Amino acid sequence: MVKITNKGKKAWVTFTLPLDGIESANLSGAWNDWKSEPMKRKKSGEFYLTKVLATGDSYEFGYTVNEKEWICDDTLGCVISPYGSDNSLLELS
Repeated sequence: MVKITNKGKKAWVTFTLPLDGIESANLSGAWNDWKSEPMKRKKSGEFYLTKVLATGDSYEFGYTVNEKEWICDDTLGCVISPYGSDNSLLELS
C-alpha cells in the first residue's frame, strides 16, 4: 500500500507492507539506482518507509521480503522488468 501526500514539485510517499508472514522488508526503486533500503517496523508489525520524490515522473520499485522474495505492490499495478520479474509502477503527477 502506498500513501501519497503531494506538495507541489515534491511528494511524500509512504510505502507500507502488511504483517502477513514478513520477518524483514527492503524497498528498492529507480529513484536511488535500485539500492536496497531497510523498511522500519511499526508497533502493529507492518513495515513502512517514507521517501520524498519529485512529482511529474513515474518510478518503478519493488520490495524484497524475508531477504529473498521480490514482490510488487498490487494496488499500483505491475510492469515487467528487463530481468523477467514484475516491478511496481508509481506515477506521481
